[in-house]
Amino acid sequence: MKKYMFGIMVLLILVLAACGNNGEENNANQDKNEDTITYESETGPIEVPADPQRVVVLSSYAGDVIQLGVNIVGVDSWSANNPNFEEGLKDAEVVSNEDLEKIIELDPDLILGLNNIENADKLQEIAPTVLFTYGKNDYLQQHIEIGKVLNKEEEAKEWVEDFKARAAEAGEEIKQEIGEDATVTVIENFEKQFYLFGDNWARGTEILYQEMGLNMPEKVEEVALEPGYFAISQEVLGDYAGDYIVMSLTSEQDTSFLDSNWYNEVPAVKNDQVIEADANKFYFNDALSLDYQLDFFKEQFLNN
Repeated sequence: MKKYMFGIMVLLILVLAACGNNGEENNANQDKNEDTITYESETGPIEVPADPQRVVVLSSYAGDVIQLGVNIVGVDSWSANNPNFEEGLKDAEVVSNEDLEKIIELDPDLILGLNNIENADKLQEIAPTVLFTYGKNDYLQQHIEIGKVLNKEEEAKEWVEDFKARAAEAGEEIKQEIGEDATVTVIENFEKQFYLFGDNWARGTEILYQEMGLNMPEKVEEVALEPGYFAISQEVLGDYAGDYIVMSLTSEQDTSFLDSNWYNEVPAVKNDQVIEADANKFYFNDALSLDYQLDFFKEQFLNN
């Protein structure tokens, strides 16, 4: 009888121990699941951290990450040169997709970038890496996609709705100020040429044409709308200039044309209807840049 009772007690101890171990395993699996989420990327599902703390952004999306309040430890040089990002990138190191050892030292838990970068396979060995095709998503959906990766989809959606409302309201005010039929040309100086832009190539084009509904000159639409941009020689600017010109300028490029006779004979120039913008702040169409550009246009067009 004593042997029988002893056998039952041993069996109970083993069962309880097994249950305890299963409980610990279940808790561990639950913790693991809570630590990561699955993002459906262009190439398939990717496990990413549910609360990323050390993100490396290799192209384009630094402003989206900053706007969503997530820490960036490494960033591409173009983003690092944007004055609007200075505060959000004050502790970030400048890196490229070739700086593998430097990226390893940064100990990232997530890497973001464009899908045309080299070393993507090696980056994936360092941390979960999500790459996007530029233009595959429209500029607002792209912010939502970044929100999904960072587990902040709702915050991203809320920003998009708020931005669209603010841009539409500003557009109505601007059209009342400059006229419903007024045209706007967006250009940038580069290597003694001008680049004309369509409605989805940053430089404020998404705001002006898509959200505000301002008019693009027909000649610009013919050459730049579909490809996104079109290069012209500087001297023919007058053929493409609208009633207003938004000109992205950089001191790194020659700006001597500003003093030329042909430039100052362009009607928009003569009428003092040229808006000069800092190209370093206008290269991007992320959420942080869009907020800045919207405020800039309101101030410039409405003289606020």
